[in-house]
Amino acid sequence: MFYYYLAAAVLVALDQAAKLLTRQCIALGEHVILIPHVVGLTYVQNTGMAFSSLSSHTLLLTIVSLVASVGLVVAVWKNPFHSKFANWMLTLILAGAVGNLIDRAVFGFVTDMIEVLFVNFAVFNVADSFICVGVALLLIYALFFDKSEDAPRERKQD
Repeated sequence: MFYYYLAAAVLVALDQAAKLLTRQCIALGEHVILIPHVVGLTYVQNTGMAFSSLSSHTLLLTIVSLVASVGLVVAVWKNPFHSKFANWMLTLILAGAVGNLIDRAVFGFVTDMIEVLFVNFAVFNVADSFICVGVALLLIYALFFDKSEDAPRERKQD
């Protein structure tokens, strides 16, 4: 069980390092092109959540992030899916939640920096990527591969 929390801590450290480098090396609002027409970096301070929604409710979002992080710590411990794969996805989500929680608690905003240039999309960060990938893969697992007793079963045809 310990290795899930260790992995989450390493991922949080990677997220925080990316955010620190962004704050130190890129001016607020500055654009840096990494791959033309594909991806760049833009330093944004997001006081809200996805797409800056609820931006005037930073304290509420910090509390929700804390509660979600505690819930994810418990979920990783209890392993509700009885699956290593699902637990790794919960670990990924936990790392993202904690990474953004640290920003909210320390700065009052989340540092965003990754900008996709070939489509009009919100600027996001490494922790957001952890959450999105973890949630997407966990949903796919839960819907199509979970064989635990709690998973819905098809009815037998009589």
